[in-house]
Amino acid sequence: MSEPTDATTPDYMRRIRSFVLREGRMTPAQQRAFDTLWSRFGIDYRGTPHDFAASFGRSAPLVLEIGFGNGEALAWASEHDQARDFLGVEVHGPGVGRLMNALAARDAQNVRIYKHDAVEVLEHEIAPGTLAEARIWFPDPWHKKRHNKRRLIQPDFVALLASRMAPDGLLHLATDWQPYAEHMLEVMEAAPAWRNQLGPGQYAEKPAWRIETHFERRGLKLGHGVRDLLYRKV
Repeated sequence: MSEPTDATTPDYMRRIRSFVLREGRMTPAQQRAFDTLWSRFGIDYRGTPHDFAASFGRSAPLVLEIGFGNGEALAWASEHDQARDFLGVEVHGPGVGRLMNALAARDAQNVRIYKHDAVEVLEHEIAPGTLAEARIWFPDPWHKKRHNKRRLIQPDFVALLASRMAPDGLLHLATDWQPYAEHMLEVMEAAPAWRNQLGPGQYAEKPAWRIETHFERRGLKLGHGVRDLLYRKV
């Protein structure tokens, strides 16, 4: 469903969303996570640049994961790379609750979460030059041609993301839908602020830091090949 387009509507509300918010039912444990853990792991969206060093209590390279789903990969990454801080953005409540419970179980210190639209977080909460790395793994491919315009990886979006990256910052994309992989490659190869780490037009081998998740295993069983793309901020 498209957003209102009258002249009084803010620009961000006119933007075609890359997601449909289907909350689903949260388990009692996931709801308790919001009640008891949000103040520890969550960041409330305010629409102004956020002081992440204050939230984490230190200055460290910041890794952003957009659309972390149930948080399996983000929880693993934060545990195995404790020299860096991790910022997750996800709109679906059950996955956010699940991740908070997983983080609390091991007393994680290096993860904070937004439950909000990632584009708005990038536009308003993340200052230029802030990010060391951004990860967008298995975003909704919007299979039908008439829905392709809803895909997150578009020229305007990757230009916005580049503006938030530190010099030589890494963007890691992954998808199990070949038409979307080709779309990603086309968009990224044409983006002046990014260079392909492997060389023009090249896909990457799966890096060790991207674990195989339940979602990916399901796709592989269906015969979906997975493509990784690695780009550096110019």
